[in-house]
Amino acid sequence: MPVKILFKNELCEWIDVEAPNANDLQHLQDTYKINKLLLDDTIEPNHLPKFEQHENIKFFLTREFLETERQNLNTISDVSTKLSFFLLNGIIITVHRTKNKSIQDYVQQLNTLSEPVTAHKIALNLALKVFKSYDNGNRNLIEEMDKLENDIFIKNTKSSLFIRDLYKVKRKAALGSRLLNISEDWVRTFKTLDLSESEVVDLVDSYKDAVTDFEHLNIQAANLIAMFLAFSDQKANQVMKLLAIYSVYFLPITFLAGLYGMNFKYMPELTQKYGYFILLGIMAVIVLVTFFYFKKKKW
Repeated sequence: MPVKILFKNELCEWIDVEAPNANDLQHLQDTYKINKLLLDDTIEPNHLPKFEQHENIKFFLTREFLETERQNLNTISDVSTKLSFFLLNGIIITVHRTKNKSIQDYVQQLNTLSEPVTAHKIALNLALKVFKSYDNGNRNLIEEMDKLENDIFIKNTKSSLFIRDLYKVKRKAALGSRLLNISEDWVRTFKTLDLSESEVVDLVDSYKDAVTDFEHLNIQAANLIAMFLAFSDQKANQVMKLLAIYSVYFLPITFLAGLYGMNFKYMPELTQKYGYFILLGIMAVIVLVTFFYFKKKKW
């Protein structure tokens, strides 16, 4: 898409580039003297968050957390999307590959603001919206995990899909936590911008809250997976216990049946008149003794 101006006043100018092609990047390089390597970073899908300065140009590469459901969760681009911006001489240039909700929302807010708008304040608000995306993602993942926990332990629903859904939650939490930990460098760099101390502290607090939430979510998801596996093992053990109890009942009976089923010519008990009923009685006594023994032991 062509380079367009989203906002302009006497203090700053906001230029936005969505889904840039080679011509757009060349235009930025020629017009604003931006290093080509920095521009190449903006279109690399899996580039990690970072901050870099080249001469008077400050480059922030951030990643927003995605709320959309992806089929695969192999790379950071499956859970996040890039939002890059350059700061230079009262100009902010944002570059992103897809439509960005944070930019759209903030452009609408700009028309209602009474305070002076500068390039650094625009960068600050975009950074706050980046961490807002992690807050929303964390809340959605917690709701999803609570539902899975309720289905597993309260409703006692039997489904092999739970472990897959739990893994997806944990994977998202782990990737989100990784992205946030790497983002510390560019967050700290906001201290060098023309912003008040309270504004920078607010940004750092938002960052720390997001990091804490995702680390807690990652641990919680891992614990829930371990609990689910333990719960499944317990069910399997209950089945094995039941089979073992039945085998204890039938083992002596089967032994007696096998013993008197042998084809020997001389077996005194076979010639007795009441031998059959005596053997049935012995079997019944064995079963009753075993039953009361198990009941006493509360097995």
